[in-house]
Amino acid sequence: MARFFQPKKKTQLDTKHQSVKVEKLDHQGVGIAFQSGKPMFIEGALPTEQVLVQLTESKSKFAKANLIKVQTPSKERVQPFCRHYHQCGGCNLQHLEEPAQLQYKQQALSGLMRKFSGQTLELSAPITGESLGYRRRARISVMLDKKTRQLQFGFRRKQSKQIVTVTDCPVLDVDLNAMLPELYQLLQTFTRQDSIGHVELVKGDNTKVMVLRHLKPLTSKEQQQLESFAKQHQATLYLMPQAEQLDLVVGEEAHYLETGTKIPFAPNNFIQVNQTVNQKMVAQALAWLELSKADHVLDLFCGLGNFSLPMAQLAKSVIGVEGVDAMVVKASENARLNQIDNVSFYQANLEQDMSSQPWASEKFDKILLDPARAGASGIVDQLAGLGAQRVVYVSCNPATLARDSQSLLEQGYQLEKLGMLDMFPHTGHLESMALFVMR
Repeated sequence: MARFFQPKKKTQLDTKHQSVKVEKLDHQGVGIAFQSGKPMFIEGALPTEQVLVQLTESKSKFAKANLIKVQTPSKERVQPFCRHYHQCGGCNLQHLEEPAQLQYKQQALSGLMRKFSGQTLELSAPITGESLGYRRRARISVMLDKKTRQLQFGFRRKQSKQIVTVTDCPVLDVDLNAMLPELYQLLQTFTRQDSIGHVELVKGDNTKVMVLRHLKPLTSKEQQQLESFAKQHQATLYLMPQAEQLDLVVGEEAHYLETGTKIPFAPNNFIQVNQTVNQKMVAQALAWLELSKADHVLDLFCGLGNFSLPMAQLAKSVIGVEGVDAMVVKASENARLNQIDNVSFYQANLEQDMSSQPWASEKFDKILLDPARAGASGIVDQLAGLGAQRVVYVSCNPATLARDSQSLLEQGYQLEKLGMLDMFPHTGHLESMALFVMR
């Protein structure tokens, strides 16, 4: 007899409000309660709290719920300082006092590393900076609401593509933040508001930078207004009529100086968002590597030379490797600008085998790597073969750091130091640094 496929009936989601006890935070700062052993993730809830929630999703291994009411608040709960906090998706931990934020991030990092490496290690003191006004970069989303015909200008709502209009962001650099209200007013006068993609704001040591992404040509009046706005705010203006096309209109190229070298950057180049933490991070990496004038050093995922150029001032030679060719060109220019001649930069896809690369036949005493969130799975397995005795791994994702650490331990390295970098206060983002030494 033929059998016909019969889809399983969908289980009706129980959306009645229910009270649960929050046990802990996950490594992204989301509260976790347990029901019959199954974790329930609750954004905005804190450990020890009794909360009223409503289920939004229920799977076989986990559930998600919205926080309706905090019935018994944690002693560590505080009033969020930003009036947009409950709508904006930018800072998800403002309801947790700052010392507790640091403690939670350190516990999350320690727990993940212990789980993957099987090693318990006392963490180094966290690297911190100012908790307000620390962001020197922001992308402002701009969209014309089709129903209301009102221009939305700000950041994405929590778990949504909609935009919360924000003209005052307490974690944004004060000079950039001061530009928001007038910039919003200016863009509302444009004739083709639906063709504005976004605005990028970046703070350099010598200038503020503004990039306007526009999908259709601006009128001459609109461009003149933008130029006047940039001059009034002593800012550099770029227009972006097409993706990756940057047209400098007013001002000078931006640079930063906190690493002891002058590093010019274009607004589409990656730079660390938190200047103070970046300065301390680079200093700690150099100290952990214990560089000497006899060392040959390899800097993987080197970007503009944020680590390479300071390291070259302490080592015999440095080779920086980066996947984006434009960044390699820029890093080489930055070395020449700083009159540093013992560093060379190469372009390579670090997710592929590196054995054919010209620099891969060399031996290195020290290695630093600072990969993106995906980690360094393509190259981490090959590090021991390069001969390095000390490896510093700077990570923006503790999960991939923990995964890659397994490979380093299997190659004969030992985890000697581990520390948290609070690059993004009031958020669940967790940056870290680990030192591995060959046994």
